[in-house]
Amino acid sequence: MSNPITSELLLQRLQERFGEAILQHESPYNLLTVEVTPSAAHDIIKWLKEDSELALSFLTLLGAVHYPEQTGREMAVVYHLHSLVHNVRLRLKAFLPIEDPSIATITDLYVGANWQERETFDFYGVKFVGHPNLVRILNEDSMDYHPMRKEYQLEDATREDKDDRFFGR
Repeated sequence: MSNPITSELLLQRLQERFGEAILQHESPYNLLTVEVTPSAAHDIIKWLKEDSELALSFLTLLGAVHYPEQTGREMAVVYHLHSLVHNVRLRLKAFLPIEDPSIATITDLYVGANWQERETFDFYGVKFVGHPNLVRILNEDSMDYHPMRKEYQLEDATREDKDDRFFGR
């Protein structure tokens, strides 16, 4: 059996293979988190899945986060990959501009990405280029907005039926 794969070795292999496409990294709560360029995300994920030594063959999660204060990189697409063989997890992030939140689909790599990409499109408006059926999956087709974006007030400021003193304000 080969040596176990650690987060350090995984990061080293990523940096050797993809160089400048690896923009930064950190390990919050011991979870290796790597920011990659959107144009390289598909190739990186494909390599991670197909590399027999790394074997990151399980897509745990695919979603998005809206950062309205980060001009030019307001939308982050987040992928959580897991090697069941080595029990190593990896979080990849690719940041997109809100004007064109587009990134290549990974449905050709993971069948389970189909639902997750549709859900991310539905709630955040991320366009997964090449997706076989990128339409809303949980919200009504008539919605002309993406409800998980931080573009809307959490509360109706015109409400007169509540007293802010009771909410610590």
